[in-house]
Amino acid sequence: MLKANKNYKLKYYDSVNSRDVDWLWYPYIPYGKITIIQGDPGDGKTTFVLNLVALLTQGKSLSQTDSEKEAIVAIYQNAEDGIEDTIKPRLESVGADCSKVAYLEYDGKPITLSDDRIEQAIVNSGAKLLVLDPLQAFMGNADMNRATDVRALMQKLAKIADRTGCAVVLVGHMNKATAGKGIYRSLGSIDLIAAARSALLVGKVKDNESVRAVVHIKSNLAPQGKPIAFELSENYEFRFIEDYEITQDELLGESASFDDGKIGNAAKIISNILKDKQVLASEVIGACKNSGLSTRTIYSAKNKLGVRSTKIDSRWVWEIESEGESFEDNRTNE
Repeated sequence: MLKANKNYKLKYYDSVNSRDVDWLWYPYIPYGKITIIQGDPGDGKTTFVLNLVALLTQGKSLSQTDSEKEAIVAIYQNAEDGIEDTIKPRLESVGADCSKVAYLEYDGKPITLSDDRIEQAIVNSGAKLLVLDPLQAFMGNADMNRATDVRALMQKLAKIADRTGCAVVLVGHMNKATAGKGIYRSLGSIDLIAAARSALLVGKVKDNESVRAVVHIKSNLAPQGKPIAFELSENYEFRFIEDYEITQDELLGESASFDDGKIGNAAKIISNILKDKQVLASEVIGACKNSGLSTRTIYSAKNKLGVRSTKIDSRWVWEIESEGESFEDNRTNE
C-alpha cells in the first residue's frame, strides 16, 4: 500500500466553478494571462504598446470594433530607456494619462519575471495592465535558452497574472533566423511563447514604410483575430488601420505579392478624389472599398502616390502635396 503524501490534494472537476475569460482587448489581450508582442528592433512593437497604454489610460477604444471603456491604470516597466528623457516624453507624445501609468522604482536587485514586487505593485496600484519591455531584460540569472529555467519563471508570472486578474504583456525581440513561423522566431526557448496564451507579431510592411502590421500568431483562448495595422505619419502620429490583409509569411518577408492592376486602380481613384484638396481619409478609403479594393491595396497605392496623412481636429485627412510623377510612370520605371 502506498504511503500517504500530504503535498497534494486530489480534486474532481465537478467541484470547480467554471468562468469565462475576461478580455482587455478581444481576442488579442486577455486579462489574467500572459500575452507576448514580438518583432524585430525598430519595427514598431514598443510604439504599438505605448499607444495601447495611451488609449487605455484615457478610456478610449482600441479599434473601431472595440467600445470605449473605463480608463485603467497600467504599469509600464522599460529596462532599456531613460525615464526622464525618453519614456516620459514618449508617453506624453502619444497622449497617455501619466497619472495612470506607474513603474517600479528600485535600488539594488533588478526586477525579474518571477519577482514578488511585481504582484505587490499590481495589487497596490490596482493596475489592469502590466508591460515588461523587453522581456529579455527581466530574466534575471535564468538562462532564457534553457527550458527548465524559462518554465519556472513563466509559471510564476502566469500565477501572478491569474491571481491579480491583470493582463501581462511581454515585449520581445526576434531571433535572427530568416525562415520559420513567427512563434519560432522568438529569442530564447520556445517555452517562452508556449507559456503565453496569446502572441502578436509586429512588423514593417515591405512596400509601405509608414505602415506597421500586427498579426495574431497564437491564440489559445479565442479564435485568432484578424490582422490589423497602424500608420505612423511624418510626425509619428498613430492611427489604426482596420481590415488590413496580410499573412505572417508576408510580414516576415517570405512571400509577398501585389496585383499592380488593383493598386493602379486604387491610385487613380485616390488621385481623382484628392485633386488639389484635402479629403477625410475615411471618405477616400470608403470610395476605394466601394470599388472592391482591399485596405492593403488602398494603402499600397497611397504610399506610391506620396499621399500625406495629417490629423486635424481629431480627424485624419489625406492630401497630395505636389503632382510629381504619375503612378503609371513610376510603375513602368520599376
